[in-house]
Amino acid sequence: MSVNRRTVLAAAPMAAVAGAARAAPLGDKPPFILIHGTWLGGWIWADVAARLRAGGHVVHTPSLTGLGDRAHLASPEVGLETHINDITAIIDCEEMTDVILVAQSFSGIAATGALDRRRAQVRHIAFFDGLIPAGDRMSGIETDAEGRELPSFTKRRAEFIDGYLMDFFKSYPMQMLVSDDHPEIQARLRRRITPHPARGWTDRLRLENGGWEGVPRSSIRCMGQIFAPSSERMWGPSRAPGWNNIDLDFGRMGMLTDPDMVADALLSLA
Repeated sequence: MSVNRRTVLAAAPMAAVAGAARAAPLGDKPPFILIHGTWLGGWIWADVAARLRAGGHVVHTPSLTGLGDRAHLASPEVGLETHINDITAIIDCEEMTDVILVAQSFSGIAATGALDRRRAQVRHIAFFDGLIPAGDRMSGIETDAEGRELPSFTKRRAEFIDGYLMDFFKSYPMQMLVSDDHPEIQARLRRRITPHPARGWTDRLRLENGGWEGVPRSSIRCMGQIFAPSSERMWGPSRAPGWNNIDLDFGRMGMLTDPDMVADALLSLA
């Protein structure tokens, strides 16, 4: 059954959360893997991860290849397969089970690919303002009836750095990420945003095991986003039965603006 909640997850006092951490040793609770969206890095989850760890959870916040602290690894060959492998490698190397996998924005594609390959190790997948791949939408770009990229994206290619790196600042204003109400966060984003290898968007996801079908799953929608809010083109599949829908009143960078609420939403999945 789909459950809808709008801003009902009250932020827990940090002292109480810290007390829970002392009472519950690490390993007793399901681990989290938090995946960032386009142009970002694992750093965006730092505040949320600290809260989850205080609650007794192991948390991994990787930067996908070519982004964040791994921007130096960008190349034309980095694509969707690379990012899927980034996620499955953590599951394998850390010998993780019962994972709660959280994907922000367009990383929903890569996270679904990782889930498809490691279904036995994933307990729950959550899409945070995320693109939920389904039907004909199996990549980060929309295509025409013949599967060709739309002219609008072809036009964007002309401004890619070195022909393969998507530049956030060439395509979007800062309000796409966070409103002018948060100047300090805007300044941090300007400093830390990195170009994104285009194939992470354009490569098409191919599933062999059903992806998120049949797996406990949630869609966390950021209903406070004012500039270009996400639409059914992103989260449309979550209207179907079997989804847990959580609607919260902040913008798409809630992990930076409202980490308490984001952490509480994620803890509700554990």
